Amino acid sequence: MKRKIAILVLIVATITNIAAQQTYHYVTRDDTTQLLLDLYKPDNPRPDKACVVYLFGGGFYLGERNSDFMVDGCKRLAERGFVVASIDYRLGLRQADLSKANLCNAHTFFELSAAIAVQDCSAAIAYLCAHAKEFDIDTSHIILVGNSAGAITVLQADYCRANNLPDAAEMPPTFKPMAIVPYAGGIMCHNNKLRYATPPAPTCFFHGTKDRIVNYKRMRASLTTSLFGADRLAKLFKKQGYCHWILRYDGIGHEIASIQPYTINEFVAFVDAVGQGRIMTYDAHCTDSKIVPTRWSKMTVFDIYLRPLPEE
Repeated sequence: MKRKIAILVLIVATITNIAAQQTYHYVTRDDTTQLLLDLYKPDNPRPDKACVVYLFGGGFYLGERNSDFMVDGCKRLAERGFVVASIDYRLGLRQADLSKANLCNAHTFFELSAAIAVQDCSAAIAYLCAHAKEFDIDTSHIILVGNSAGAITVLQADYCRANNLPDAAEMPPTFKPMAIVPYAGGIMCHNNKLRYATPPAPTCFFHGTKDRIVNYKRMRASLTTSLFGADRLAKLFKKQGYCHWILRYDGIGHEIASIQPYTINEFVAFVDAVGQGRIMTYDAHCTDSKIVPTRWSKMTVFDIYLRPLPEE
């Protein structure tokens, strides 16, 4: 009898887990490319009905919304009461020629890839807003989260929204994220000038001080274009009085792109503070026994595209 009860409990638990994650087609690109999102619904939703839109990393040429890493991160967020949407986006660099002969044009490929990722992120936001009642989410409590290329995308998406740039045109006209949480992200700017026409969403930056893949400070991609990392962005946010936290991991490189599972508490604390309407600056230099330098700390952006990636 006890064995039958145990089996029944296992079956019910399995059904519950399956029901908690469903896949939706949110947009079709180029008439053939169907982009999907996986929606994770919490057993105990937050009272504010907050929704996390989560974008994977991978340098705009690899990665997927339903990798083991992404599934784990989404489930951890759902356990804290968030509805979570892990989304596809087109990988523009997958078709690019990044050989040494074409490296001088790499910034052009990169900009185009980031642009189409922002377009897809915007379409996913529009889809979630259109189905807010069905998914039981509050569209004023949508939080954009990303790792590495995904972190660049969510920062770039809010930058385009705030400056009324065309890549964010598919977002609803009155939409503004509740918060942005980039893990090792940056913003690509033309004319090397970083400015917001309207205020950005409250942002919590996670970045390693030794990151040379998504540079912690600033990397010139060309004479007219730069990628601004968390350090430079935080300086601008502080100067303009924009709400932000920055967690600087001393001596760590691009490993920060994969620390989301260890930082759920910090994430929730930031979102709760924003939800309370607190406009603040929090600047911390961090160490964490679970986050240590690896081969990623020695790598540059050139290593990523011209040499084999290190094993995790």
